[in-house]
Amino acid sequence: MASPEIEALVQALARLPGLGPRSARRAVLHLLKKRETALVPLSRALEAVEARLATCGICGNVDTSDPCAICADPRRDARALCVVEEVADLWALDRARLFPGRYHVLGGRLSALDGVRPEDLRIDSLIARVAAGGVDEVVLAMNATLEGQTTAHYIAERLEGHPVRLTQLAHGLPVGGELDYLDEGTLAQALRARRPVM
Repeated sequence: MASPEIEALVQALARLPGLGPRSARRAVLHLLKKRETALVPLSRALEAVEARLATCGICGNVDTSDPCAICADPRRDARALCVVEEVADLWALDRARLFPGRYHVLGGRLSALDGVRPEDLRIDSLIARVAAGGVDEVVLAMNATLEGQTTAHYIAERLEGHPVRLTQLAHGLPVGGELDYLDEGTLAQALRARRPVM
C-alpha cells in the first residue's frame, strides 16, 4: 500500500483527461522510479506555470504572460482573426502553422441544454475587437457539432453590418478517410462542399 501522499498524487493524475486510476498509478510509478529525470523536472515545471499562469486579456488564450505570445507577436497579421471555442482548439490550429493571424477564444459554445447563453461566452469582446477596426476577415472555426454551428450562426448574425469578410473552416472528408467508415453527416457535408477537379 502506498503512502497517503503518493495516493493523493495518483488521485490527482487520475482526474486528468485520458488517465484513469490504472494509468495514473503507472505514471506515478514511472515518476517515482525516474525521480531525478522525470519527477523533479515535472514538479518544477508545474510550479513555474502555476506561479505565472495568466489568461490573455485580448484573445482569451492561456499563457504565462498577458498579452499572450500570439497577441504580442508583431509578425502576426492583425487583420485576420480566427474564432475558436476553446484554448485547445487554438493550440491545435496554431500547431499546424497555417494561419498567420490572431485568435479569439470564446470559452465554450452556445448550448440551451447546458444553459450556456451568449453572455456566458466572450462574444461581446469579439464584437468589440471587430468594431474597433483593423480586422478584415473573421474565420469561424467552431466544431462541426450542432452547438458549434449554432454558435457560428449567432456570431455571423452579430457581425452583420461590420465591414469584415466572414469565413468558416471547410467540413467534409478527412485526409486518408475511407467513405464506408464515415458517418452520414460528414458525407453529406462533403457532397455539399464539392468543387471542380480542374
